[in-house]
Amino acid sequence: MENNRNFLITIALSVLILTLWQVFYMNPRIEREREVARIEAERVEAQKPTQPAAPGVGGSDVPAPAPGSMPGIPGSDGGATQAGRDQVLAGSQRVQIDTPSLDGSINLTGARIDDLRLKHYHLTVEKDSPIIDLLSPSSLPNGYYAEIGFVGNEATGTVPGPDTVWTAEPNATLTPTTPVTLTYTNDKGLTFKRTISVDSDYMFTISDTVTNSGQAPVSLANYGRVIRFDKPTTASIYVLHEGLVGVTGEEGLQEIKYSKIEDDKQVVPGKSNDGWLGITDKYWAVALVPSAKQPFQPRFSYFSEGRPRYQTDFMTDPLTVDAGKSATVETLVFAGAKEVAKVDAYETDRNIRQFELLIDWGWFYFITKPMFWLIDTLYKLLGNFGLAIIATTVLVKAVFFPLANKSYASMANMKKVQPKMLEIREKYADDKMKQQQAMMELYKTEKINPLAGCWPVLIQIPVFFALYKVLYITIEMRHAPFFGWIQDLAAPDPTSIFNLFGLLPFAVPAFLMIGVWPLIMGITMFLQMRMNPTPPDPTQAMIFTWMPIIFTFMLASFPAGLVIYWAWNNFLSIIQQGVIMKRQGVKIELWDNLASLFRKKPKPAE
Repeated sequence: MENNRNFLITIALSVLILTLWQVFYMNPRIEREREVARIEAERVEAQKPTQPAAPGVGGSDVPAPAPGSMPGIPGSDGGATQAGRDQVLAGSQRVQIDTPSLDGSINLTGARIDDLRLKHYHLTVEKDSPIIDLLSPSSLPNGYYAEIGFVGNEATGTVPGPDTVWTAEPNATLTPTTPVTLTYTNDKGLTFKRTISVDSDYMFTISDTVTNSGQAPVSLANYGRVIRFDKPTTASIYVLHEGLVGVTGEEGLQEIKYSKIEDDKQVVPGKSNDGWLGITDKYWAVALVPSAKQPFQPRFSYFSEGRPRYQTDFMTDPLTVDAGKSATVETLVFAGAKEVAKVDAYETDRNIRQFELLIDWGWFYFITKPMFWLIDTLYKLLGNFGLAIIATTVLVKAVFFPLANKSYASMANMKKVQPKMLEIREKYADDKMKQQQAMMELYKTEKINPLAGCWPVLIQIPVFFALYKVLYITIEMRHAPFFGWIQDLAAPDPTSIFNLFGLLPFAVPAFLMIGVWPLIMGITMFLQMRMNPTPPDPTQAMIFTWMPIIFTFMLASFPAGLVIYWAWNNFLSIIQQGVIMKRQGVKIELWDNLASLFRKKPKPAE
């Protein structure tokens, strides 16, 4: 019993530590995310033009080149403008982007993808809130873009870079069925033809054909870079990576947080023949996939001179184009939401090494990813992620049914020998060592495992953490509704008993946000624990009494989907434990324990 008590205390302390982390770290982060979304929504709303802005002619928001990036790659550290997004977009020549998933434009100066919005995703749970701005022109405070170019030499003349103004076909619009072609010819007889295509989701294909009409061969290198000028205000958390990321060379996965690259300034892995690299947020990412035909040098950087910026870039080995010949190099650019099915499909269909790691499944991906697959599969059948979580709970219960049955049966046997246990406690009340020895002998004789009752809790813990990770990192769970007041399973239950679930007109402090589902979870946990007789040990009795209340307050700050899982799991455990106890001929103490709460306690004898 001593081991059992210590084990229960350990579990309680572990959950307490996790909860304190959730309350004092995760919840403020969630609040900051909501505040950022609210401010961004107000900003977008305020910048809406009274009429659609027409594409401008001339001018450029691209800053002047400066030394930086990688040797040979042009730098970019121009200052930010106070002009609004629409004003900046109108001041440059552009090719429009219109796909089922994306809306935006390509800046013909530099052929940058620097204006991209995600049609299916909104800033807040309200459907009429602004859609997500993923990429923005460099002159805006939140400048963020992808650029592909070349590095040449005297023999090549001027090659396409940040300041190159490409020529596009008249009235061209990039759609999944209509690629656009850009051209540029320099004074050395090199003609660059860039064909940009996009699928119906988030992958751009940039195919550059270089034709050498000169008299001698030339060599030039292809480069690509993702530059971000602003640092997300919420990009610092242990459970999730946000920042620079890539899979290249022998190093494999590289995850470099913003704070880390600010200290190191740059990280240069070894050369690679395949892979990808970019910048990732919680739900969105921009990644470059260099051509596998040319070895390339990847790099992750932070530049503090001038205007600070974070940059992920690569440069290929020189590509030789003989006189009168052409050569083609192809680069993929992913820019969009990290939807699991689509990211996995790109890895398979485009043969991108470990592209699935763009989503941070964590060290226990062998649990978290199958957990997501199960929930997502059930969602496709049931049409609701909340119902999918409930169905997942049933399936997990079914998988561990034999182990749980054995556990509950052992607990039932312990109830049968409880009178003998009380005798041992009384007999050796003054000798804890002999009491422990006698208890162990009793367990051995009766073939009882004193820790059996802990197995149901142990089984829940990895599932609990896997579900927590899935709810937090996967965009599929973002703004996923359940029923009624739960409009976002990845956010805490928004109701609170302390203002009568919204009936009283005042806001409740975060630590008092005890919603309906946390209450249901607490009640089911209370009922489950009351199915057993009150432990004779005072410490265990105290745990039995206070644990449901403590868990109610603790889990109230967790995602609603997680609380729904725990409550439903408790309900199934009550049924399962009751059936097993009845089969074992052991009395179910639930009703007696509930009745004892309302009995008048006898006064102590004077």
